[in-house]
Amino acid sequence: MPYKKTVFAFFLAVVVAGCAGAPVTKAPKVEESPPKAAGGVYHKVAKGETLWRIAKNYGVEIRSIVEANRLSDAEEIKAGQVIIIPKKPAGRTEEIPVLSAASFPHEGFIWPVKGNVITAYGEKKGTVPNKGIDINAKEGAVVEASRSGRVIFCEEKVRGFGKTVIIDHGDGMQTVYSHNSEILVKTGQDVRRSEAIAKVGSGGRGNSAYLHFEIRNKHKPQNPLHYLQ
Repeated sequence: MPYKKTVFAFFLAVVVAGCAGAPVTKAPKVEESPPKAAGGVYHKVAKGETLWRIAKNYGVEIRSIVEANRLSDAEEIKAGQVIIIPKKPAGRTEEIPVLSAASFPHEGFIWPVKGNVITAYGEKKGTVPNKGIDINAKEGAVVEASRSGRVIFCEEKVRGFGKTVIIDHGDGMQTVYSHNSEILVKTGQDVRRSEAIAKVGSGGRGNSAYLHFEIRNKHKPQNPLHYLQ
């Protein structure tokens, strides 16, 4: 009996020693998949696509895409980025195809002037959130129509914004161009995308030369960075 106890003790010691010296293996790291909205689809952003184009393609609101992907108001999407298109609206039963920029027939928005954004959308100017973006540019630089449409407003003195032009694009969208030194169009005039409509000024708020630019959807301000190409 003592012999059996001795053998068992020796065997237990060997097993314990072996376990102590054995290498510890970590469980493999599981890569988390990006969250997927119920009933939604993934979309790979193509070169030249904007949130506005993508939203129009899928028949959803820009805001729903922004919220589904937890994008900040100032965040831009990039080619190759995979984003979630949330659940299709009620009433649509057909499958939603993945579309590219080339398959979208409508004209997009271009930058009205070249320069850096010095005040972002939603950023406070004093106590008032910016309803567009302020683009730093040289005084006298040509301001181009961001998209084709009809000039519906021209005013030399808009309080806080100076010389201002508003273009209606016929589908509920409007663009606003303020802080100009000179207006080159008149109310009722039809303009094409990239056509000169004004010149950058340094009037209105502040003293530096910049263009205040807004995009509105049914008169509601939108983040221009979600639309501009």
